[in-house]
Amino acid sequence: MKHPSTMRAISFILTISTATMLCGCPAAGPMMPDNDPPTPDDTDMVSDDTPPEIPPITTFFIDFSEFTQDNDNELAQSDDDSPTPPLPGPYWTRAALNVGIWNTILTVVMAVPVGSFVESFNHDPTRRDDGSWQWSYSVTIDGVVHTAKLNGSTTASGIDWSMLISKEGEFTDFEWFNGSNNLIGTEGVWTVFASPTDPTPFLRIDWTRSIDGSTRDIRFTNIVPDGPENGGFIYHAITTDPLDAVYDIFNKGENNLTAIKWNRQSREGRIMDDDAYGDENYRCWDDDLQDVDCE
Repeated sequence: MKHPSTMRAISFILTISTATMLCGCPAAGPMMPDNDPPTPDDTDMVSDDTPPEIPPITTFFIDFSEFTQDNDNELAQSDDDSPTPPLPGPYWTRAALNVGIWNTILTVVMAVPVGSFVESFNHDPTRRDDGSWQWSYSVTIDGVVHTAKLNGSTTASGIDWSMLISKEGEFTDFEWFNGSNNLIGTEGVWTVFASPTDPTPFLRIDWTRSIDGSTRDIRFTNIVPDGPENGGFIYHAITTDPLDAVYDIFNKGENNLTAIKWNRQSREGRIMDDDAYGDENYRCWDDDLQDVDCE
């Protein structure tokens, strides 16, 4: 029997997939570039003749490619005489299942806005009559062509953003998300709307980052008006702690928090999930992904 939290996640995926088909959005996420754009310097203030710096991709998207069974691809590289590594233990497996399910949900929900945002880094903006800047381009996401216009305007306190997306024959200049950040690019917020056929507020994304980008956090909060999961969130952080990666999932409907921490290099980590284990104690795994007692 599937665990109730897994069934809820699968149900949510099916719901989002249906909405995706209705709005003509692809189900697959975009290819992500390898690096963030140049990091802003706190002494490099934006002038009237300089376009604002687009916030890094990590302020809009969570990359969990490092959370895999085998970061170093040891299984693929081992020779015939090498012993087969043991399968991961149940604690890591449950953590990976949570990460995988919710990463899939975010990929499906955010395919078009993320793909359009990523493409903006490949283009130069033009100055508009009102003093704002616009990045205008076409982007193909899973075989579907969209036209995007990312508008940025500098104010005394920060930078305001708006992404308008069009699809020929279906919708024109739909504001899929907007946001703002401070002038040095260390904190900001995005608001994502559901779809051209349902332009209600859907996700709020709050983010912070260090100047050099070495530490950062991002929180996706459900803001669907009157929705049963309004207030639920997914939170991810890169920190300086020994377990330097954090992934929290708060299920508002069940009032349950799943907290996952791991080391991105060694892969050891821990999970806390009251819904799954019946208490708020952590369960741990070692660098071989095997269950161990928490220290």
